[in-house]
Amino acid sequence: MPKVSKKGSLMPESPIRKLVPYAEKAKRSGKNVYHLNIGQPDIKTPEVALKAIHEFSENVVEYSHSAGFESYRKGLSYYYQDLGINVSYDDLMITTGGSEALLFALNSCLDSGDEIIIPEPFYANYNGFSISAGVKVKPITTDIKNGFALPNIDEFEKLITKKTKAILICNPGNPTGYLYTKKELEELKDLVIKHDLFLFADEVYREFAYDGNKHYSVLNLKGLEENTIVIDSTSKRYSMCGIRVGCIVSKNKEVMSTCLKFAQARLSPPTFGQIAGEAALCTPSDYFNEVRREYVNRRNLLVEGLNKIEGTICPKPKGAFYAIAQLPVDDADKFAQWLLEDFDLNGDTVMVAPAAGFYSTPNTGTNQVRIAYVLNIESLHNAINCLDLAIKTYPGRTN
Repeated sequence: MPKVSKKGSLMPESPIRKLVPYAEKAKRSGKNVYHLNIGQPDIKTPEVALKAIHEFSENVVEYSHSAGFESYRKGLSYYYQDLGINVSYDDLMITTGGSEALLFALNSCLDSGDEIIIPEPFYANYNGFSISAGVKVKPITTDIKNGFALPNIDEFEKLITKKTKAILICNPGNPTGYLYTKKELEELKDLVIKHDLFLFADEVYREFAYDGNKHYSVLNLKGLEENTIVIDSTSKRYSMCGIRVGCIVSKNKEVMSTCLKFAQARLSPPTFGQIAGEAALCTPSDYFNEVRREYVNRRNLLVEGLNKIEGTICPKPKGAFYAIAQLPVDDADKFAQWLLEDFDLNGDTVMVAPAAGFYSTPNTGTNQVRIAYVLNIESLHNAINCLDLAIKTYPGRTN
């Protein structure tokens, strides 16, 4: 009997989705499940984007240019310019979500066996994308005790070998909500120049920086234009995850022309996704002001509520809409499954994402969970009450 590939065997399960069968079973049994496991916001998609889809009047849904509609790319270039990021539409390529943008970047810049350094915990699918590209992840572990701050640059230098080709960061971070300072990015810049590396930055959450903090893009690092590659997406910015449209941004012409060859192999990004994405560029600015206020309220409720639970540690995120919480449990995977199989509070239970899947280092983060604060205040309040009782009654509680 034929066997699957080694690459396929190495592909990790998603910590975000692997418990779905247990959640489905819980729902069939009559339980209400609060989904804090996945970054699917309940924020309304901008009306202007939905309207553009409804008003599509062509008789044929055609392929677009492999790099995406020129009008959309030009619109995106104006969006970046409004943020103080000087790019032209030739520096942009539309992709099928941010995921494809990262896959194109990995395949265009790294060969099989090359290494990429990523601060962990990191977005779990980075592991899968790296395996798919034949790239080895070299993790550098951050600590929940200091809010997952960037480790000293000397620690990065220790990991660099002849096979190291890139560093990948997510800013603001998924799953930690950490927001990189300009000083930290400048330190990374010096390291990247010293060792002639690429710097990949996943900046899909740039609109969501809180408490007066500002997002600083790697595209604004002077002297690093040929080294920086930004991964972006409409999914979280406009709360339309199912549109599956993102982009890759770089001033490195060789990188972009190489990415285009991969883009041509899949023909074109989604037509309706591009229509919605281009229309969403006209979203009023007060939309983001309202969304930020909502996320700050949710974050504050979540962090304050979790830190009141004895033995729980949850740093306050500075951006995005995720938090990592360390729980007084023996194993977060077991706890997450127990929540769905054996626990409920008046018919309610909670689905969380075990954080071990966001680490590449084995046996790390085993008592941590990632929580996405993407539910309304009432639902989030109920979910926190569920977690409070669940932690107190869980058979594997450690204190």
